[in-house]
Amino acid sequence: MAPPVSATKSPSPSQPSGKSEVSDLKLQLRQLAGSRAPGADDAKRDLFKRVISCMTVGIDVSPAFSEMVMCSATSDVVLKKMCYLYVGNYARCNPDLALLTINFLQKDCHDQDPTIRGLALRSLCSLRVQNLVEYLVAPLVVGLKDHSSYVRTVAAIGVLKLYHISATTCHDSDFPAALKALMLSDPDAQVVANCLYSLLEIWTQEAGHSEEAAREIETLYGKPIIYYFLNRIRDFSEWAQCLLLDLVSKYIPADNNEIFDMMNLLEDRLQHANGAVVLATIKVFLHLTMSMTDVHQQVVYERIKAPLLTLVGAGSPEQSYAVLCHLHILVMRAPMLFSSDYKHFYCQFSDPSYVKKLKLEMLTAIANESNTYEIVTELCEYAGNVDVPIARESIRAVGKIALQQYDVNAIVDRLLQFLEMEKDYVTAETLVLVKDLLRKYPQWSHDCIAVVGNISSNSIQEPEAKAALIWMLGEYSQDMMDAPYVLESLVENWEEEHSPEVRLHLLTAVMKCFFKRAPETQKALGAALAAGLADSHQDVHDRALFYYRLLQYDVAVAERVVNPPKQAVSVFADTQSSEIKDRIFDEFNSLSIVYQKPSYMFTDKEHRGPFEFAEDLSNLAIGGDSGDDAIRSAQRYQENDKDLLLSTSDKEENGGPTRNGSNSSTYSAPSDINSSLSALAPSSTSHTVAFAIDDLLGLGVPDAPILPLPPALSLNSKPVLDPGTFQKKWGQLTVSSSQESTLSIQGVASLTAPQSLIRHMQNNSIQCIASGGHPPNYKFFFFAQKEGSSSFFLVECIVNTASAKAQIKIKSDDASASDAFASIFQSALSNFGSL
Repeated sequence: MAPPVSATKSPSPSQPSGKSEVSDLKLQLRQLAGSRAPGADDAKRDLFKRVISCMTVGIDVSPAFSEMVMCSATSDVVLKKMCYLYVGNYARCNPDLALLTINFLQKDCHDQDPTIRGLALRSLCSLRVQNLVEYLVAPLVVGLKDHSSYVRTVAAIGVLKLYHISATTCHDSDFPAALKALMLSDPDAQVVANCLYSLLEIWTQEAGHSEEAAREIETLYGKPIIYYFLNRIRDFSEWAQCLLLDLVSKYIPADNNEIFDMMNLLEDRLQHANGAVVLATIKVFLHLTMSMTDVHQQVVYERIKAPLLTLVGAGSPEQSYAVLCHLHILVMRAPMLFSSDYKHFYCQFSDPSYVKKLKLEMLTAIANESNTYEIVTELCEYAGNVDVPIARESIRAVGKIALQQYDVNAIVDRLLQFLEMEKDYVTAETLVLVKDLLRKYPQWSHDCIAVVGNISSNSIQEPEAKAALIWMLGEYSQDMMDAPYVLESLVENWEEEHSPEVRLHLLTAVMKCFFKRAPETQKALGAALAAGLADSHQDVHDRALFYYRLLQYDVAVAERVVNPPKQAVSVFADTQSSEIKDRIFDEFNSLSIVYQKPSYMFTDKEHRGPFEFAEDLSNLAIGGDSGDDAIRSAQRYQENDKDLLLSTSDKEENGGPTRNGSNSSTYSAPSDINSSLSALAPSSTSHTVAFAIDDLLGLGVPDAPILPLPPALSLNSKPVLDPGTFQKKWGQLTVSSSQESTLSIQGVASLTAPQSLIRHMQNNSIQCIASGGHPPNYKFFFFAQKEGSSSFFLVECIVNTASAKAQIKIKSDDASASDAFASIFQSALSNFGSL
């Protein structure tokens, strides 16, 4: 008898989208249920495809559950697969209907075809319904003993599914012991791998609260099981090999001979075509030799270098990126071993941006004296790249290499050439790097400033670059003729500058320039302080308030705070601590390498390990309640900190200040602020401000309590002391002060002969009685006399121009005045060369 016409018609081109369409599917399925007519299976396939299609696009076809189960009575494997997929999708949300599937699934678990038996067992274990757990035990027991390896493979994973549904049932049925026995005896490698995976999952979850599970985990890491897996490793699939190698990486060998035997056994895994197997093998090599420093850094790195470099050039960009991430962490630990292979990290035209960026980081890491020229030459080619982010990264890489003290002369010249390219992003990145270079190599200031001085501040739009330019204008204002006027124009456009970082740098730069070129900067400083005090940003407001109060207290102190002697920065702070880097290395061959952070920083709390760092507030916040407490503590600290920054009258104000002062601002600067600042200009005769800046600025803030100043020390401008008396006093007196002072760059450049420093100290009422030495070492003996007294101050000063340091020893007839004289001597020495 031919099937009904309605059952054989082709599917509708449009997917059913309502109850009527689902009802039509149900009707057609019901008509085909139990039909054994020719072509019935083909008609079922068409209907099943329509049902699965509706299910995948989100249409609820669960009303057809009964009809789908009735149509599952067939020997067609394709129909079975689609029916199992449908049942597994709707069984959890319809547990009552899922009971209808038990009979036909249990029946299929005894089918003659092993494929159907395995599929049925897999579907039965995938129902994930608590009330149906009792129906899973018997099929799993039979499945673990099935003569088909495919069924045993499915049953091994089915035990793990049962454990997640009901751990008690799993243990009561003694499935872990059955899995362990099957793992050690089954001839099929995939069955062994699935048993191992299930056991690791079960015992790892229970190891924290079960001593038995912890002992079982220890047995997996024992020598018999590890060697059992190593001898069979070539029989396993690629996934299973990675699983076994991860297990081997946790094994602790008894001696060095065992380590070398294991490495020789796994040597051929380094040439495997699959990158995951290669990385898993490398992790084993690294962890086995962790206690053998020479072998770890030389033999092992040399053996794993070639396979990794091969994987970088083969495969997809995603694989290349993952391998490069692992290479990067190895390069950071042993850059010398990869220094000769720098050409492998040159960027290719076809590389994606994320691969290029990582290659630039690696070129920076392996740069040394032998390859710096070639690497920097290559990086400079990338600066004109059409890919702007890569061009920026290449310029930063050049700067990082320069900060490593490799071929600084040539690199500085290359960076200065970047400023002539007239590309905004190139100029911006270069300015930031030049600022960092000048902080570490101040001797290059003249060459850099000559080029930077030609750059217009109006052409710089990026805040970080503009802040770098402003920093140089303030730091080297004595060498840049237009510095006061450029700063003045920037202050005039204060309201147009939206970046707080730029405004903060502008305040400091104007202050520095004022102490070096007071008449030209007086107007700019007045306007900057007035604008800063009325700024709505708290940091800008506080810095302006700090500077004005510092000037009110003492101009000399303000100069020492704002414009101290230049000191080269030797080391820049690293972004990651060595502890975190070691933790990342311990998690080799995992996502921690790709993310460049330990797993506890990006995994859910329930999946984290027992060890967590607590280095900063962001890490503490990950930890749950303790992080919330830390955040609340930080908020309380910030509230208290605001109280410390503001005076009593400031806190009484209700309205917050705005940048244009239109709101009821706490501060208002008068129009004659510049005339009041003229009295603050640095003077050689007096450093103390004898008037209240509050009144002159119109701040309306009560005067801070004036602390009693120590009595000023006046020196005799023409002291007289013969060499014999000096030598006698020097032998009798004890050292009252011993200090180290830093000379300015201009002072080091001016000290070409002892006479230059002698004349400078005479201008400060300090006489020289003896001097000598040759570059870079000079030795001086100075003396000075207290005004209106017979007390003398004797000084031994040893200057090293190479390090820009001066060792000072002071002896005095009046020990109570030694500290005051030491301050005068230090101030005079630090000002050497600046006049």
